[in-house]
Amino acid sequence: MYTSLTIIKYKNCYTPFAFLAMGVFRLPLWLNKNISFYKLMGSGKNGTFDKTPDLQQWAILTVDRRQMAVDKKDNLIKNLYGSFIAKWLKLFQCNSYTYLLTPIEGHGLWDGKKVFGELPVKSSYEGKIAVLTRATIRLSRLKHFWKNVNAVASQMASSKGFVTSYGIGEIPWIKQATFSIWESKTDMKNFAYSMQEHKNVIQKTRQEKWYTEDMFVRFVINDYIINVRF
Repeated sequence: MYTSLTIIKYKNCYTPFAFLAMGVFRLPLWLNKNISFYKLMGSGKNGTFDKTPDLQQWAILTVDRRQMAVDKKDNLIKNLYGSFIAKWLKLFQCNSYTYLLTPIEGHGLWDGKKVFGELPVKSSYEGKIAVLTRATIRLSRLKHFWKNVNAVASQMASSKGFVTSYGIGEIPWIKQATFSIWESKTDMKNFAYSMQEHKNVIQKTRQEKWYTEDMFVRFVINDYIINVRF
């Protein structure tokens, strides 16, 4: 089992088709027998939780039943998601950035399921790491969430060991996720647990029960592939 995350960039003139894809792509992903779980998501502007959507940037996340990563990188999108999605992205001249990942540790649920399988809360891995943090925010706590999250998000990009991040989500303002990459687990943990603002927000989420569901998973990055179509 492995995970793929593809970040898709459309030209501005094709953004109506980006919206359409979020509905159209559901069928081929649902029919794909290799895929046990998938999500089609939009993106925020600033690489993390953000109220302002980036209408040119979208994401596909899948959990694949196969044990080995896809070898044919020249047809990566087709091998991962099927020929229909590959042809669509080619037709609309999309850039795509695909991460092939192996989940190694974490906790929490997504749609009530352990979509990445049974994972230990901690592992001995200490190298370069990717992190997916996602939550469904209670409607009664939306104001509290958005009031507190910006201060933390703005400091992530300047933290030691930070490589890149994407703000992604299923439903704007309510179902939110951040995918980030760090040079080491130590760097990631220093940001997550040593920065006082972040520690305060984590404490508030628990005490005030901001979320109806949340999940935190760390991954080894097996590969990163850029498909340039422009």
